[in-house]
Amino acid sequence: MENQSGPAPKKNSNVIYFLIVVVLALLGTDVYLYLQKNKSDTKIVYQEDEKNRLKVELDSLEAQIEQVNTGKAKMSAELRAKNDSLEAKIKVLRVQLDKGKLTKEELAKAQEDVKQLRYFVANYTAQIEELKKQNTSLASERDTLKTNLATTTQKATTLEEQNKDLDNKVTIAKALKVGSVNIVAYKVKNSGKEVEVSRASPAKKIKINFTVASNTLADKALHDVYVRVLDPTGNLITTTDSGNFNADGQDLQYTYKTSIDFKNDGSMFTIDWTNPAAFQKGAYTVMLYSDNSTMGQGTFSLK
Repeated sequence: MENQSGPAPKKNSNVIYFLIVVVLALLGTDVYLYLQKNKSDTKIVYQEDEKNRLKVELDSLEAQIEQVNTGKAKMSAELRAKNDSLEAKIKVLRVQLDKGKLTKEELAKAQEDVKQLRYFVANYTAQIEELKKQNTSLASERDTLKTNLATTTQKATTLEEQNKDLDNKVTIAKALKVGSVNIVAYKVKNSGKEVEVSRASPAKKIKINFTVASNTLADKALHDVYVRVLDPTGNLITTTDSGNFNADGQDLQYTYKTSIDFKNDGSMFTIDWTNPAAFQKGAYTVMLYSDNSTMGQGTFSLK
């Protein structure tokens, strides 16, 4: 019987070897699956990190666009369109990155899109900054022009005032002035003969004899002369022919108006004036005006 049970241990050894192989195979499979799982987890972690990095970069690019648009320069239609396009692209990429999981191809495309977007934002930013520089330069030129214009305007105003002042001085210098004046009262006889008198009752008219001071600036031409006669009480004597004129910046009424032909030759001029009313006793004042200013004055008295 001992000879018949001898082969059994060999059969058992084969079984043991088989079991060992199976165990090793299972262990190998577990190791492979473990490594694959680790590799997959690493890939997922990498994808999530890359998604987060791309989101941060989008935030940075969006902030960059917002910053260059702060206090916006006046953009052209082209730049406004580019600005809107960049903002739209950022929104689209955000939507893509907010998806649950991205495939390898989707992640690669998002990376490429962000890369292109970075280039476009850099180019756009450079254009906006250049536009701001140009606007700053234009504003500086505008301010300089305003300052120059204000200075020029001030100079022109000053020059105009100086010219006006000079014109006024010339006008005053050109005005005729009396050199000498003599006023005499007359009565008129029935024959028409004029006789000088010193009493008020027979007096009917006066003769104003005067010369004009030499004046090389005055126009050698006819000059209007306005006569104002003040009676002994200081009242202006007027007639129905009396009118108004301006002299020395005042609006005045005259007693009589005539004209003289000035030649700057020292000629004697005579103005005849007949009083429409009776002369009173006392001192009369006669004032002469021409060229919007006072020529001079004289007096005469009647007993």
